[in-house]
Amino acid sequence: MRPGARWLVWGAVIGALGLACALAAHALAGTPSQPWPFAAVALIGVIPSVWSTKSRGVAKAAPRALAAALRLAAVVAIVAAVYGVIVLASGKVPSGSDGTILAWSALAAVVATVVYRLAQRRIDAGAARMAGVDVGGGADIARAFGARMSRSIPLEELVLQAAESLRSALQLSAAEVWTLDGGALRPWIGDPDIDRRAVSLAGMDPATVVQAGVSGPGWMQVWLPDLLAGRDDTYTRMAPMAHAGELQGVIVMVRPVTLQPFGPDEERTLTEIARQLGVTLHNAKLDSALQASLDEVRRQADEIQASRGRIVAASDAARRQIERNLHDGAQQHIVALAVKLRLARQLMDRDAERAATTLEELSGDIDAALQELRDLAHGIYPPLLADKGLVVALESVARKAPVPTSIDAHDIGRFSPEAEATAYFCTLEALQNAGKYAGEGASATVDLRLEERALVFSVTDDGAGFDVGAAGMGAGFTNMNDRLGALGGTLRVESAPGKGTRVTGVIPVDPDAAVDS
Repeated sequence: MRPGARWLVWGAVIGALGLACALAAHALAGTPSQPWPFAAVALIGVIPSVWSTKSRGVAKAAPRALAAALRLAAVVAIVAAVYGVIVLASGKVPSGSDGTILAWSALAAVVATVVYRLAQRRIDAGAARMAGVDVGGGADIARAFGARMSRSIPLEELVLQAAESLRSALQLSAAEVWTLDGGALRPWIGDPDIDRRAVSLAGMDPATVVQAGVSGPGWMQVWLPDLLAGRDDTYTRMAPMAHAGELQGVIVMVRPVTLQPFGPDEERTLTEIARQLGVTLHNAKLDSALQASLDEVRRQADEIQASRGRIVAASDAARRQIERNLHDGAQQHIVALAVKLRLARQLMDRDAERAATTLEELSGDIDAALQELRDLAHGIYPPLLADKGLVVALESVARKAPVPTSIDAHDIGRFSPEAEATAYFCTLEALQNAGKYAGEGASATVDLRLEERALVFSVTDDGAGFDVGAAGMGAGFTNMNDRLGALGGTLRVESAPGKGTRVTGVIPVDPDAAVDS
């Protein structure tokens, strides 16, 4: 039901209640003589019903006002019915002073019932304290909250319901839930909304808050005075929300000093709600961590799939490059050798001197063909890397690098062929990038070292540098990343305009498997 409609119903109930009171007074005391004009009181409901469409605060109060009106109507109806039965049982309609007394007694009954209803909670609580009986209100809150936890209710809505239940049942001016975040308690959800700043623990161990349990103003003034700011004329309690001794946050409940102080039953209720919320928040964090892990796994799976595609494409491209190199290089040399051999055989009988010259040329051509094949084999997998190891192979690369390059290699020994090949080709790629982009006069340094269970290589140049964030990763860096990722390694690129570039790769290795070269 919309708030405006609730106010209209409220007006109708008030009007009916006024009419019922007028009819009852007329029947018991003979006054007023014309009760119907009292029905005009229903017009009272028109004003708030119109106002409620423009005022959020009035609209929010509509349900409570309607509920109060219905309760009052029920009380009046019960009293009228009881007094009606009394009149019928007496066998005559009272008049004069008897009717006036009866009307006033009926009104007194209504007023007494309403007053008792308003003070019922305090009367029940006071009687329970005097008799040492638990009226069960706090236990009901804890049970209701536990039941809500078993349903599929969003976390924030669940916590808000808990705050509202505490405030309503325990007559609080505020019920607040604060969460622990980075060494500070931060306001999260409250009834009413929390308008306060985060409270730093100031280096205090969160376990201290857990061990303190339900705390009052004395403890809070010493350890968390900011939580008490602006709460001088209140009764304040704080309870830690924890799971397995790990603080998740705190619940703060505030009650005006005009009411009774907090009792043991209410503190037990606060403790139970805080315990349940601690479990809930801990589980929510686990769910978030699990979701983050799943997202990371999905991201890595996507990267692996993309990397596999790039590796397959790179392998196909490498095969095509080898085929072109063989066709354009070694194959052409061999074809030329075959042509010259046929020419030399034809010249043997006719021109021996020219045939001898051709044979001498064939010797040089054979040497050139062999060098072409060696270069091709070196590009596929350098023999020095297999025979002498990573340091010697990189020293050979440094002598032919496009920029002056020095090798700073510690005693790293030998590793698996896969690890050495990855470090070799990534270093070669980084040096080629330095030759293209570092600029004139630049030089480079290759550093090789063993750190714990990883082979680390870095290529540093003092060239022009670039903005890594703006430029992104080019094809060369992508190739290096794929090579390292295949072995579980990582790549880091550090650069800035005018400050050179450092490319660092980390390859997991077994140090015990390393042997001297």
